Amino acid sequence: MASCSSTLFSSSPPFSSHCRLHHTHSPNLSTLRFSRPINTKPNHSLRCSVSIEKEVPETERPFTFLRDSDDATHSTSTSVRARFEAMIRAAQDSVCEAIEAVEDGPKFKEDVWSRPGGGGGISRVLQDGNVFEKAGVNVSVVYGVMPPEAYRAAKGSASDQKPGPVPFFAAGVSSVLHPKNPFAPTLHFNYRYFETDAPKDVPGAPRQWWFGGGTDFTPAYIFEDDVKHFHTIQKQACDKFDPSFYPRFKKWCDDYFYIKHRDERRGLGGIFFDDLNDYDQEMLLAFSTECANSVVPAYIPIVEKRKDMEFTEQHKAWQQLRRGRYVEFNLVYDRGTTFGLKTGGRVESILVSLPLSARWEYDHKPEEGTEEWNLLDACINPKEWI
Repeated sequence: MASCSSTLFSSSPPFSSHCRLHHTHSPNLSTLRFSRPINTKPNHSLRCSVSIEKEVPETERPFTFLRDSDDATHSTSTSVRARFEAMIRAAQDSVCEAIEAVEDGPKFKEDVWSRPGGGGGISRVLQDGNVFEKAGVNVSVVYGVMPPEAYRAAKGSASDQKPGPVPFFAAGVSSVLHPKNPFAPTLHFNYRYFETDAPKDVPGAPRQWWFGGGTDFTPAYIFEDDVKHFHTIQKQACDKFDPSFYPRFKKWCDDYFYIKHRDERRGLGGIFFDDLNDYDQEMLLAFSTECANSVVPAYIPIVEKRKDMEFTEQHKAWQQLRRGRYVEFNLVYDRGTTFGLKTGGRVESILVSLPLSARWEYDHKPEEGTEEWNLLDACINPKEWI
């Protein structure tokens, strides 16, 4: 993003929930406020700057966005970096192929961009298709530099050492899919990996890393078979690694996608996790891969089932009202969107999550007992679907 694209930070920037960013006048610098340093006492605060290069358009996709120097300097972490980049690019390809198969004609528009010092991304968007009003699937790889204060916060402990600027690496895939038919649900997913290098002034200092991501489901109308199918696929992916993951990450998802000023959730949940580094790194890489690979089987069969259902103007109006809630959450609360907008990011990538159309009506309240009321009730009172 330019500072960073929303691909990487959609739902959560790699600095996670413990930081807030404020715009500066420099095109390559952003001011980062840690409201609570990572793994440190919650009453400590600091200000710092994060430096990321401006992106440059490219005419074709490179084999990798990783720096050539990674192989020589990061023999242990490079394999994770390289495999995570390969995973997110494969996920982008598989989701785009599945969407184009459903569309049966319309294709994604692709933009490729890079940064002089390494990194880059691929943005793919399909608009006004046969089935999808708007579908965006983005990947990005980012190299940047954080100041010593941010490094000490990430380390989670105070130190008498005064390291210099700390390089960091981050990569992610993010997607939002908005179908035309009001009976077909919107889907969002995002999977990301972040790591810091040892400061040049402190060779051998510990490297920090973590994974984040999730997949969530936002219908305008409830078909319980659809919701159960979606959540079952999420649970199956989680259960392959830890039976505590699904209940833990489902609640996290319900809590994260909460529209405070409406006192309701954006949709019917899914899974969400962040700052995950308390398990084996290889296990978490495999878990993120499994979750990303679960997107197509969790979602496409539902779209196939609902895309041609007949609907009325009333159904479409309700979908547009719920799209309005989607816009409210993304522009007011979503950490990735606000991060990108406040740091001079690539606006087209940041706002790709927004639908082409939405609707707001003054003091709209669905009649109790209607299909619309049932959806709103489920957004206000999250349920256990399986």
